Amino acid sequence: MADAPTRDHRTDQPEQAGEQPADAGVRSFLDLLRVEELDENLYRGRCHAGAPLRAFGGQVAAQALIASGRTLPAGRAVHSLHGYFLRPGDPTRPIIYQVERIRDGLSYATRRVTAVQRGEAIFTLSASVKRAEESGERQRTMPPVPAPEDLPDPLPEWARAAPEDFDRAAGFHSLDIRFIPPDAPGLPPEVEGVPQQFVWLRTGSPLPDDGLLHVCALTYLSDLTLAATSALHLQPHRFQRSEPPLLTMASLDHAMWFHRPFRADEWLLFAQRSPSVSDGRGLSLGEFYSRDGQLVASAVQETLLRERRPSRHPSA
Repeated sequence: MADAPTRDHRTDQPEQAGEQPADAGVRSFLDLLRVEELDENLYRGRCHAGAPLRAFGGQVAAQALIASGRTLPAGRAVHSLHGYFLRPGDPTRPIIYQVERIRDGLSYATRRVTAVQRGEAIFTLSASVKRAEESGERQRTMPPVPAPEDLPDPLPEWARAAPEDFDRAAGFHSLDIRFIPPDAPGLPPEVEGVPQQFVWLRTGSPLPDDGLLHVCALTYLSDLTLAATSALHLQPHRFQRSEPPLLTMASLDHAMWFHRPFRADEWLLFAQRSPSVSDGRGLSLGEFYSRDGQLVASAVQETLLRERRPSRHPSA
């Protein structure tokens, strides 16, 4: 991973005038990370829907991180981020990203980003970067799971089983994902009360050799399945079901730590588990591994979980 982010102008194209779906101009995964510089410390982007009428939180976080990266000193790489989702984002309107330069130290630097729509904050992000240094290493061993090439692509089946839902989720069509069956050989045994899932992920198109873009791409990818992990005891992931959802779900907060260099356009194993659901909230933990078994990143997310009540129709 490159130490210093270098601007790729394919993420800098001006927005077209007029209201339009945020995924209307998506030709490759890189388009999902596109932000426009309006002024010093001020950027604008658009995010596609993750749920009906709600901007996808992973894309909001990724674009906020892109905006913060534009203000960072050279020679630093992102090592952690912490974000809070405050209000639903509107996928039909632009999002303004306001960057605060909190600290520029010799080794570490910190940025805070506020994403704004209609004059209100919808998301806040704190990101920290650092210079690389030599140190001792250790890590958890990656489980011996089936390779992504041996697993089916769930998107064609999703398109067949729920075509309208698939068409509405055009923003997700620019990624590759493979779900590992829960009974696949090599998976660790599931602990009672702790549902788990293992998923291979990567961007659906190549990315430039820019470390910031790969970190931002993984931030997007990390939000695809973590929330669903906390709800696996009630329903499968959206990509794997044809029935209406049983739950109302929304990300409350999201944190990531980046441990080692990686490429988000190469297959990464996302090992996830959910140790708790209570008080209308679910907690999920995840670890990303490269194909050669390197633990490259960790993620934690808390999700709002509420069972949907049947709609009541007035009696005739």
